Amino acid sequence: MSTVQSRPAAAGQWWRPRPPVRKTVTVVHVVASVALLGEVWGLVLLNLTAALTDDATLAHSAYRLMGVLVFGGGIPLSLTALVTGVALAIGSAWGLARHYWVLAKLVLLIAVILAGMLLFTPGAMADATAGGAPAAAGRQWEQVAVVSCQLAMLLTATALSVFKPRGRVGRRRARS
Repeated sequence: MSTVQSRPAAAGQWWRPRPPVRKTVTVVHVVASVALLGEVWGLVLLNLTAALTDDATLAHSAYRLMGVLVFGGGIPLSLTALVTGVALAIGSAWGLARHYWVLAKLVLLIAVILAGMLLFTPGAMADATAGGAPAAAGRQWEQVAVVSCQLAMLLTATALSVFKPRGRVGRRRARS
């Protein structure tokens, strides 16, 4: 039994999953995306706790827990959301770069991943607070800003999924 339908695909569409496969991929995508949103919300709360407390031990513990969340949740969830989102876009009439809202969701998720990879450093913050040493206040608030921006990007992507604003990515036609 094939997972790809035998009917002809739409122009430019090479993968057309059967409804049970598409629905399964959709469920995995929604679960991963919602879980990622929750994980980032947890990071915002832990970052705020670490930045606002005068207890260096609590701040150190919060930063150590952030590392667990990132590696145990954030990385696998973001990659799962990315792969399933691309699969859904390719296998549907929406396309990957056919509509602005789909393309915007892709760019937002990639930006979330890059911000996490390049800007968010809970390990360095945990090392900075080891032994009861206070972390640099500016660096703490930078971390709060990074995860807050990630949360805003994920909320924007969620809103785009629900509202699906009109607008197609146009291709310029050659003039005769």
